[in-house]
Amino acid sequence: MGLPTIRVGVDIGGTFTDVALEGPGGLVTGKVLTDYAEPERAILTAIETAAREAGIAPGDIGQVIHGTTLVTNALIERRGARMAFITTEGFRDVIEMRSENRFEQYDLNLQLPVPLVPRKDRFTLNERMGPKGEVLLPLDPSEVRAMAERVVAGGYEAVAVGLMHAYANDAHERMMADALAELAPGLSVSISSVISPQLRELPRFNTVIANAYVQPQVSAYLGRLVTRLRAAGIDAPVFLLHSGGGLISVDTAAEQPVRLLESGPAGGAIFAAGYARAHGIDRVLSFDMGGTTAKICLVEHATPKTANSFEIARTYRFKKGSGMTVSTPVVEMVEIGAGGGSIASVDMMGRIQVGPRSAGSEPGPACYQRGGTEPTVTDANLVLGRLDPDGFAGGAIPLSAKLAETAMGAVAAQQGLSEQDTGFGVTEMVDENMANAARVHAVENGRDIEAFTMVAFGGGAPLHACRLCEKLAIDALLIPPGAGVGSAIGFLRAPFSYEATRGLFQPLDGFDADLVNTTLAAMEAEARAFVDTGAAGEETVTKLTAFMRYRGQGWEIPVPLTQDRFAPGDEPALIAAFEEAYRALFGRIIEGLMPEITNWSLIVASRPPEPAPVKRVTDGTPARATRPRRFFDAALRRDVEAQEIARAEMTPGSVVEGPAIITEDETSTIVTSRFRAIGQPDGCLLLIRKEASA
Repeated sequence: MGLPTIRVGVDIGGTFTDVALEGPGGLVTGKVLTDYAEPERAILTAIETAAREAGIAPGDIGQVIHGTTLVTNALIERRGARMAFITTEGFRDVIEMRSENRFEQYDLNLQLPVPLVPRKDRFTLNERMGPKGEVLLPLDPSEVRAMAERVVAGGYEAVAVGLMHAYANDAHERMMADALAELAPGLSVSISSVISPQLRELPRFNTVIANAYVQPQVSAYLGRLVTRLRAAGIDAPVFLLHSGGGLISVDTAAEQPVRLLESGPAGGAIFAAGYARAHGIDRVLSFDMGGTTAKICLVEHATPKTANSFEIARTYRFKKGSGMTVSTPVVEMVEIGAGGGSIASVDMMGRIQVGPRSAGSEPGPACYQRGGTEPTVTDANLVLGRLDPDGFAGGAIPLSAKLAETAMGAVAAQQGLSEQDTGFGVTEMVDENMANAARVHAVENGRDIEAFTMVAFGGGAPLHACRLCEKLAIDALLIPPGAGVGSAIGFLRAPFSYEATRGLFQPLDGFDADLVNTTLAAMEAEARAFVDTGAAGEETVTKLTAFMRYRGQGWEIPVPLTQDRFAPGDEPALIAAFEEAYRALFGRIIEGLMPEITNWSLIVASRPPEPAPVKRVTDGTPARATRPRRFFDAALRRDVEAQEIARAEMTPGSVVEGPAIITEDETSTIVTSRFRAIGQPDGCLLLIRKEASA
């Protein structure tokens, strides 16, 4: 089955809702401000606007792909369902005890995340499964019935069931779910053996609780979205991008909304990976900066780095360890509060700070003229001459330089600086925060950041990417076409995929190949059933990952495996694969210790079309300038005379020597004095450090 002729991807962000429509006439992109009251209204507006520009009727659209921050926002803002949690006797307080990690060691007023479920709404059953699935304490059916009656009488909107070692044997969880379904058929019930069948009770309990907490809200939202699309004449199937970077049906998303935690950012990583593959770049730093946050992801061999756990709803929003760890497949990235709407302030020590608070789209930065008064990164960029007040968002959002200067003046007065110097301080702080996050992320993964090529996208990234490269000593930068709506375009490039996970402990000196093969066969059947909802009959690929550690270690690392079935005697190959991954991460292996496997991940995905290879162009003829401009060059710490060039003028081989500003509807690319930009055959801009290209 081939892909529909006309497809549309829509990404809801904290400030803008981005759209990318792909049809016979090519790609049409655009932005509208996010509607917090009714997110689906902004989606319809964006799709209808793109359809008009493409010259098609909404009914001609054959597929809608959506990414949303609804799940993450509901968890951060605690706007979920009133719910109950049912667990094993003695484990009621696991989610409150957490891992005993002090993420701020010297903070005497440390605030830990408050559990999503208050203690009074956490109930226990007298039952116990063993780690191999053996029944240690049978569950009394009469106790199950009494518990179901108690929960239904409590008037809860949702229920999460997480019993000890349910990943190994789900019989007791199924009994509880069946009893609840019998008494209250419409009640939302999530069980951990379905949502997160993996070892470790804390992340497993957190995951099933998070799923139950947002499930009624997400299900209602997706129902409204489909209804609004149908009313607008768009009778196309709707798919959601999940956190692992693939597409799932709207029904699956409604049942397992926890898979949507990093829905939008995952699309950006796919977008960057596609250009990495086309340009033959093995190591890419994906840099996605929007209106609220910036996301950084490592992409190696055209594959974004993934993980089987993720931290959400941090009390210290961007402090690792301060949130809830959930075990769900996710594209691994670091996120910081550095978007165009991030608010600047002065702390108690008189230092300029930026974020994590954001002006979002309501009221937005001061220069938006929508009621915002606090200074933001966008205001700073406008003051520094990096934005055209009449050309922002293709002219759809006129900017006020006067309001930006007034807002920046509030910080300037406290610093004794001019508005321009304050704007420089704000952008420099943001750029250093992002550069530091990239350095740490690379070091944590055993990589040298200087060896990477940056791929920058999102409305804010092209404004800051050159300066980031200067700070990180990166010599090459790609700005793809449509960079301002990169995540939405990434949705159109995503495969249909599903990642099945299982907790199955296997020491390699006691490896049970038959048991592993039986488990993997069940995982593959589960994954294929979901993939077939959108890609039946298409060619698929299977990827198996084992999460392994040395015996005695407390955490494991992902080990990609080249086979998905095993035979006795395969242990040496598994050990070799583990040692290769361990050495790549830590530089050495530990002699004399036996590895063991804790969890397994199996992905079935449709095979996306291979992008046409691009032959890099590094020289050519000067591009035609539109008009002269001035902007503040951070490296030189002064205003510079620059030329403005329309992105459409950057044909293959067109060269622009920095300083320059390359403009398009969704964003602007700042080419600093130390870089030159060259148009590429696929429409990308390649920015190369002048010393490196000499």
